[in-house]
Amino acid sequence: MRRHLVRLLTVLAVLAAAFATPGMASGEARAADDWNPPAHLAQPLNEVWNHVESTYGNLYGFRNYGWDQVMANRGSVNYCVRWESDAPVGAALRDRIHAALKKQFGKWMSAMVVNGKGHNAWPYTNVPVNIVGWAVKNRSTLHWTDNSVDIYAGVLDGGGSPQCAPDCGRFFHQDGNYSKCPGGAARHYDQSLWLTKGFQGGAGGDWGQRMGQEYFTGALNQENIHIYLHEVGHTFGLDDFYDWSPTGQCCFLMKAGSATQITEFDTWMLRDFWRHLKSRYGL
Repeated sequence: MRRHLVRLLTVLAVLAAAFATPGMASGEARAADDWNPPAHLAQPLNEVWNHVESTYGNLYGFRNYGWDQVMANRGSVNYCVRWESDAPVGAALRDRIHAALKKQFGKWMSAMVVNGKGHNAWPYTNVPVNIVGWAVKNRSTLHWTDNSVDIYAGVLDGGGSPQCAPDCGRFFHQDGNYSKCPGGAARHYDQSLWLTKGFQGGAGGDWGQRMGQEYFTGALNQENIHIYLHEVGHTFGLDDFYDWSPTGQCCFLMKAGSATQITEFDTWMLRDFWRHLKSRYGL
């Protein structure tokens, strides 16, 4: 009897250990329950995630995705505009740039909302964008006198490009310590919109997004500023698709040049990235 009881307890212990292994933690079990992509996207989404896991060097250890930034701010994101150009900027153009930035960033955040609720435990239905600073080489480039944003003139990076104060940047202070930032934590910036005169194409990452000054200002009236949108996808961890395409997917924003707006597949790739990271926030 005792021998059978010991054997039964051993079997139960093995089963309990199996359900306690990584990938079956309570948070990830909930994620699986809430994961409901359209059937025709299940295979390509799995292909994408397998590719991400096999090619990202520090996929789960990296702690400065756009997700981390929004969560650290409890539902918002702060921007600095790096104006690497001698083209003058008046208050009207500044405000149009701010409005476009908020609208375009909001398109990705809207992809995380379904029927008025955050998808798969995403805790925010709206993510405000605050523009806290402008960086220029010369103050005379900015033709306004109000104090709606902090102005950093002559603060240059190693390549001679204007930047907002590093003491205020999350890229430089991922521990959240902004004690040396003149405006404190409230005036820190998580990302930079880096607009460079003559810059071709785009670049994006946890530090923000970079593209041509002429391109961005020329696209202010467009519904989708697609290079910016593509680069924000990288900020949230999404990959490029230069040399391959997931099964059945020819045209989507993150495959540069094949789409000019966030598609259904882009939306589900974003949600899939969140699905695999949300346990780090206890969700």
